[in-house]
Amino acid sequence: MKSLITVLRNIWSISDLRFRILFSIALIAVYRLGSYIVLPGVIPAVLERANESGATDLIGLINTFTGGAFTNASVFALGIMPYITASIIIQLLGFAVPYFQRLQQKEGESGRKKLNQLTRLLTVAITLVQSGGYLTYLTSAGAVDANIPSGIFWFSNIIILSAGTVFAMWLGERITDKGIGNGVSLLIMVGIIATLPGSLIFEFQSQLDNNRLLLFVLELAVLFVITMATILIVQAVRRIPIQFAKRMVGREAGVVPQSGARDYLPLKLNAAGVMPIIFAQALMFLPATVAQFVSRDGDLSASPVLLALNDFTSVPYNVVYFILVVLFTYVYTALLVNPQNYADHLKRQNAFIPGVKPGQATSEYIDSITSRITLPGSIFLGLIAILPAFAAGVGVNRGFSIFFGGTSLLILVGVALDTLQQIESQLLTRHYEGLVKSGRLQGRTGSGRFQGIGANG
Repeated sequence: MKSLITVLRNIWSISDLRFRILFSIALIAVYRLGSYIVLPGVIPAVLERANESGATDLIGLINTFTGGAFTNASVFALGIMPYITASIIIQLLGFAVPYFQRLQQKEGESGRKKLNQLTRLLTVAITLVQSGGYLTYLTSAGAVDANIPSGIFWFSNIIILSAGTVFAMWLGERITDKGIGNGVSLLIMVGIIATLPGSLIFEFQSQLDNNRLLLFVLELAVLFVITMATILIVQAVRRIPIQFAKRMVGREAGVVPQSGARDYLPLKLNAAGVMPIIFAQALMFLPATVAQFVSRDGDLSASPVLLALNDFTSVPYNVVYFILVVLFTYVYTALLVNPQNYADHLKRQNAFIPGVKPGQATSEYIDSITSRITLPGSIFLGLIAILPAFAAGVGVNRGFSIFFGGTSLLILVGVALDTLQQIESQLLTRHYEGLVKSGRLQGRTGSGRFQGIGANG
């Protein structure tokens, strides 16, 4: 405890780091304040009653990521999600379209600026479309004041929602530039955390009313264990030893060759991150969403299959969900990790893997290692994805169960680790002790000079 207080005192004593943290907190507070400013002409109480089912469907998921702004019908109802969607689309285009590949790989800083500009423009386009869909949802839910002319309501609120998303995007970029970094990710994490206290209090009150306080303590213990396991897997890397070729020191005759330096090539166990769960979850929402549009009154009871696929606690839902997560993990890892780029980079650095020939043999070796470590990583992601269903099955309320796994837990763990690494790097550069005993967040930063090589080399 004394060491933690010392670290916090060191953080506060660094004026630049103190400014970055306070600046980030101020912008996050602005974002949270905007989550409670209701759109003109909307009756939020009606919308809340229409969404009492909890965070188990697409609407509940969006509401979780926006910190309740979606059901509040606020100016930040769409949150930062259109920007995330645009970023994913641009990233996927970078794997398939030569123009975007060239911007990502060959044009350096100018290419990145061009991609950022395209991402912003695509964000605006996506926001305009999603704003219309959101207003349609508000109208169908009966949450719109009938005294307001329809044309004025639609025109004004589409502009407000679009401006809200653009402003949230700007806040995220400012936190990245002048704050502690990872601005967009921090906004999402804050939105998720915002729903945690209410869910936790509701679960505590529910178990207390049923005289099962010990079960609540057990739930917290299990949540702690799951979180620690997630941290271990997120940080886990497979280190491939590499060696640099020997060099001759000096020009005079009789000099001896300098021994080749040793290093390692880190391959992440979970290279795909949270993306497989996001893709799989989107597909799982698709059948029920389409059925609600084509059926009368959105009734799914006529189809037992669709009814089961719309229930995240059912066995068919979780089996299909698990398989999709495993498949998407392999697909996204194959897109993200390019063994040929690793092999080419090693060759340019005059380095090699002991016992493996440079070039194609090195690429095949790295590919085989990646395929083997992707299997346990994909299985872990699949288990994390379906853990909320197990939590709900043993009596945890649905709002609290989403923190036992899935997208929410992975985002919280990933962003928290990245933020700690940002703060620790600031401390270490000023010769202060870091936030962890080793002075380094294992798996997030490392001594290996090839730590940062990714899909694009």
